[in-house]
Amino acid sequence: MWLPKEKDAAKEDTRQNLTLLPYLYPYSDFVVHEIGKDGRISHLDDLSVPVDEEDPPEDALTVLTAEDRQQLEELQLFKNKETNVAIEVIEDTKEKRTIIHQAIKSLFPGLETKTEDREGRKYIVAYHAAGKKALAKGHVTSSKGQESFQMESSSAHCLSGGLSVIVKPNIFSYMGTKDKRAITVQEIAVLKISAQRLAHLNKCLMNFKLGNFSYQKTPLKLGELQGNHFTVVLRNITGTEEQVQQAMQSLKETGFINYYGMQRFGTTAVPTYQVGRAILQNAWTEVMDLILKPRSGAEKGYLVKCREEWAKTKDPASALKKLPVKRCVEGQLLRGLSKYGMKNIVSAFGIIPRNNRLMYIHSYQSYVWNNMVSKRVEDYGLKPVPGDLVLKGATATYIEEDDVNNYSIHDVVMPLPGFDVIYPKHKISEAYREMLTADNLDIDNMRHTIRDYSLSGAYRKIIIRPQNVSWEVIAYDDPKIPLFNTDVDNLEGKPPPVFASEGKYRALKMDFSLPPSTYATMAIREVLKMDTSIKKQTQLNTNWLR
Repeated sequence: MWLPKEKDAAKEDTRQNLTLLPYLYPYSDFVVHEIGKDGRISHLDDLSVPVDEEDPPEDALTVLTAEDRQQLEELQLFKNKETNVAIEVIEDTKEKRTIIHQAIKSLFPGLETKTEDREGRKYIVAYHAAGKKALAKGHVTSSKGQESFQMESSSAHCLSGGLSVIVKPNIFSYMGTKDKRAITVQEIAVLKISAQRLAHLNKCLMNFKLGNFSYQKTPLKLGELQGNHFTVVLRNITGTEEQVQQAMQSLKETGFINYYGMQRFGTTAVPTYQVGRAILQNAWTEVMDLILKPRSGAEKGYLVKCREEWAKTKDPASALKKLPVKRCVEGQLLRGLSKYGMKNIVSAFGIIPRNNRLMYIHSYQSYVWNNMVSKRVEDYGLKPVPGDLVLKGATATYIEEDDVNNYSIHDVVMPLPGFDVIYPKHKISEAYREMLTADNLDIDNMRHTIRDYSLSGAYRKIIIRPQNVSWEVIAYDDPKIPLFNTDVDNLEGKPPPVFASEGKYRALKMDFSLPPSTYATMAIREVLKMDTSIKKQTQLNTNWLR
């Protein structure tokens, strides 16, 4: 098993065994299928729409003329230069107006409607809610309970944002977020939106496909999933067949160190754990500076200008003017500083959404855990030893001398620092204390003066052994072609790719399942014995493209 040599867990060495030539992988080389709470792997394989007695009556689907439908479709797809489409209500009655409202909302889910009087005549006006701030909260058609469906996309959590022109994002529920640069399949539940209306989104949303609809009585909850199944292609591999078999057999039988992935520590020159450490230290001026100061590395131009303005003026209002998008963390903090003043950074920081604020201190916990697990494996190897921790239910207990043979390394857990955890009864306990002391933190008092930032701690297995592991080496000639079919490919009837026995390149296609909060990049790193940090991969891709 590979262990990074550096003390800093946010850095990794680059020893290589089985290797791949660097390339910017296509989304179709990294596919994630959610494993639901019933243990089944989610697949998008059915686009049919269930019958719903609350769908509009038949006359609602015939009340619109062909010309009406064409204008509404063009409006929905933003092909119409007009901002709305007005349909006159002939033989005006409340029932007739209701049918027209229902017809438009069911056939064109990107649109909202309202009734207007124009020169004594009634009109139903259809428009995009995104263009009307006062109506941005939207109106929804009635439905029974939760509509549950599978979706395939490159960024599943963006669906609520894409639909926010119609409904509030908080009517969506899901069991977990997915990788950003990937094709992902997961289950989403939506409150009081009909399957028919959702199915129409397939006509107007890019990079999304919705299907496998069903009606359920309860929403989904974060953390309910049992994990994720990954299909990953590593192209341009070098190394012998024996090396491939050895690396994959090791992954299957032994597993990999359950490090937090590099994405846990952010993608910029200022790692998120540094901000988290400053929060725990109550060093609020440092928190402010770490978030707002100029930094090296690639960033959007407006962020660079904002940071430069902040460094020059220390005027939050002036720096805020440089940001066209003010929902970013920097914009939220600057808005808070403008509101509460430079002497009340705590309140200013509190404007940032709670989950984003907690991300920083969780990143620091992860940083400590990565360092400590490296030391644990270096000092004691891949076997349980007296003083290690294991879980019995949700309670951590120590492995005693006469119990060692009853456990394996796959049972051993390590704590994320906090006030409600215990630490191993061997020298790693002192290593925790030394690390936190060096960071000016008291391991015996992890309660913060601000309750939100008090760390209770948690336990995490140090070795993860993937399930359902399989692999094959594929020979191919064209680096641009997909090497396996996605769910959407199968739905569209695309035949699976056929490969010759010999090819210019070789790829390793891997399938494996991981539990929640486990990083596929760490499994891949174990196979490749190489650095998978964002910084390193960016350097590799840049060099390759040059």
